[in-house]
Amino acid sequence: MANDLSLPSQQLVTVFGGSGFVGRHVVRALVKRGYRVRVAVRRPDLAGFLQPLGMVGQIHAVQANLRYPASVAAAVKGADAVVNLVGILQEGGRQSFQGVQANGSRAVAQACAAAGITRLVHVSAIGAAPDSRSLYARSKAEGEAAVQAAVPQAAILRPSIMFGPEDGFFNRFAALARMLPVLPLVGGGETKFQPAFVGDVAEAIARAVDGRVAGGRVYELGGPEVKSFRELVAYICEVTGRKRLLVSLPFPLARLQARILEIVNALTLGLMPAALMLTRDQVTLLESDNVVSDAAVAEGRSFAGLGIEPVSVEAVVPSYLWRFRKTGQFDTARAS
Repeated sequence: MANDLSLPSQQLVTVFGGSGFVGRHVVRALVKRGYRVRVAVRRPDLAGFLQPLGMVGQIHAVQANLRYPASVAAAVKGADAVVNLVGILQEGGRQSFQGVQANGSRAVAQACAAAGITRLVHVSAIGAAPDSRSLYARSKAEGEAAVQAAVPQAAILRPSIMFGPEDGFFNRFAALARMLPVLPLVGGGETKFQPAFVGDVAEAIARAVDGRVAGGRVYELGGPEVKSFRELVAYICEVTGRKRLLVSLPFPLARLQARILEIVNALTLGLMPAALMLTRDQVTLLESDNVVSDAAVAEGRSFAGLGIEPVSVEAVVPSYLWRFRKTGQFDTARAS
């Protein structure tokens, strides 16, 4: 470890995936504390938008690809703490679950171990399990195991689905509600979620970097309410003023639809609109609830245990879904 100084301004934190949805919030939380932040991304030329979040010279973007250990080692060199946020929701091209979430996590952890860095914060996902039928969930579990093996003191955070201005859940279904008169709900929409505000997750990560979160443990982060898939989609329609028919799509039919969409996406060289894309692995994930376990709550491995009072969906989501209303923020009474 390059420095062992108490002041954040004298410490360097490398954030892998710092330009993504979660990353920008993590970078903001860290620079507000005074840390110097090295953002490790595949395309540093596209991370310039992060610069206004900090002081001049406080944020520096470097090139790193988890498939290439040498670039990972270079990115952690001289760092006092490391945060790994890299993950994908579906495979494409060279970006595979195994390569990114299992082998990539291993590369980061081993680079930290080689550099003597013990403050590693690894972000996984609720549902990660080595025996899951979902390749996404299995690769997440393999990544966690690799991190624990290389850096036993690492803090592993598993959030439920996250919401915030750039999220991929509420924005996606709001876009679908704008395009389609009928919204299919996989499995009848019975899957339970515990949406977490991305700002709260970023705060938890920053506290772990501060050393205020006990390492060597797996934390599960969920918001104040548990909602079904159907309830969340109905809420999105309410906020955006869209009267849409919610139709149950049984899991077998959902898998068939997902297979067709995967073929179409392959034939169009990946040009399928993201909002319309559905994979068989995502259908498998929807067969299990995505909520914080009772054990995590009882053992203090949740937001409450970290001293964070999570923000509700209702407090944040309407502030950015207004753009999906028929006449934007001025459409407060009409529904189409």
